[in-house]
Amino acid sequence: MIKSTDDNIIQPENLADYFVNLYLSNMDLICENVGEAMNLARSEAIENFNINSIYNHENEKYKHIDIQKIFSHAYEKYFIPTAFQTASDMFVCDVYDLISHKIFLQNGFCRRNSKLTILENGVIYGSLAEASIKYPELFRQYYNKIADNQNEGLVALNTAFAQDGIFVYVPQNAVLDKPLQITNILLGENDTMVQYRNLFIIEQNAQANILICDNTFSDSKFLANCVNETFVGNAAHLETVRLQNEHNHSNHFSFSYVKQEKGSACTDNTITLNGGVVCNNISTLLDGEHCENHTFGLFLVDRSQYVANYTSVNHAAPHCTSNEHFKGILDENATGIFKGKILVSPHADKTEAFQANNNIMLSDTSRMFTRPQLEIYADDVKCSHGVTTGRLDEDALFYMRSRGIENRRAQLLQLFGFACDVISKISIETLRNSVADLVEKRLHGELTQCIGCTYQCKK
Repeated sequence: MIKSTDDNIIQPENLADYFVNLYLSNMDLICENVGEAMNLARSEAIENFNINSIYNHENEKYKHIDIQKIFSHAYEKYFIPTAFQTASDMFVCDVYDLISHKIFLQNGFCRRNSKLTILENGVIYGSLAEASIKYPELFRQYYNKIADNQNEGLVALNTAFAQDGIFVYVPQNAVLDKPLQITNILLGENDTMVQYRNLFIIEQNAQANILICDNTFSDSKFLANCVNETFVGNAAHLETVRLQNEHNHSNHFSFSYVKQEKGSACTDNTITLNGGVVCNNISTLLDGEHCENHTFGLFLVDRSQYVANYTSVNHAAPHCTSNEHFKGILDENATGIFKGKILVSPHADKTEAFQANNNIMLSDTSRMFTRPQLEIYADDVKCSHGVTTGRLDEDALFYMRSRGIENRRAQLLQLFGFACDVISKISIETLRNSVADLVEKRLHGELTQCIGCTYQCKK
């Protein structure tokens, strides 16, 4: 097993030098068994990272968290796959009755039995590394084309280090016959940092549903830095649901970039049930007329958990519609952040763009920072944004108690009703019911921080 070993905590002022040297000293392993397009992107990316380090100081995203401290921890960095565990030995899916294609990632590497699958209609899914070798033309056309390596230090870091992840290709006019379920497993005795990359290509008139489940299966500290690039062609349809349920020792940074072409429709729903530090970044470009985009999110945080959602929707063409709605429930010493930006570019007339963030605070010590933004450079548009942050509705609670519902039950009913507005946007009934059940368990305090885990680790 080849790995890098950190004997001491990295000093924050030396972070850029540390990761650059780590890259240079392991470059042969990093570049091994992946295609040319991935390797060609690395040198410029590591240069950009060297300039910005973990983050650009003009970027205010991380003002409420010590991100340098998180990345200074002595994590192991593996450049070849660790020993794969048998999925059935440790994972029982809580998304019940969902018939799906399944792929497993363990510590950023695709399982051997999930390398590449090719369906009769031309749909391909599986290992990003293997796909980069077998389909070089697709990678030259799409890989690293919309990820922001210039301004996001962590994206540049991922581009330099990523060795594997998930590749999904749905060719023109094809339909993925059942949802694709991607399960990301973090597992190991040592504190570990992983960096993986996903590339989803949904061509013209194609359709797909993708479910991504993020899970931790051991008590070690984990740091995941992942980047997703998604291309949705003319008149194509894509729905993505992400379930995040990692333990309180985990740190998860994800960057999702979506480019939509004319007449396409894309729905993204991120449900955060647990996690120590979770930062979701979603950037969407509506690059053709009559695009439709729906971006939803729900986060439930307590203890000292920290969940941040940063979104950006760029209306670059006329006659497009976007609808964005994030909801949060915060308790104890938790921190939540929502910062969303809608940009209506010049000549993007007839734009309709709506953004909302609603939050319920269950304690005096929880904190919520929210900032919706509109930038409009076109005429004849319909745009709005709004925020509410407050307590449970006391009048509604009083009414329910007057009808014989005890106080705790009344509170849970109100919270579940608040969350259901986001859950209801999931189109697949079996998945929607499973997510509703998981959210209800989370509100009741019954959901462990490792969904379906049969290991008996500490939390």
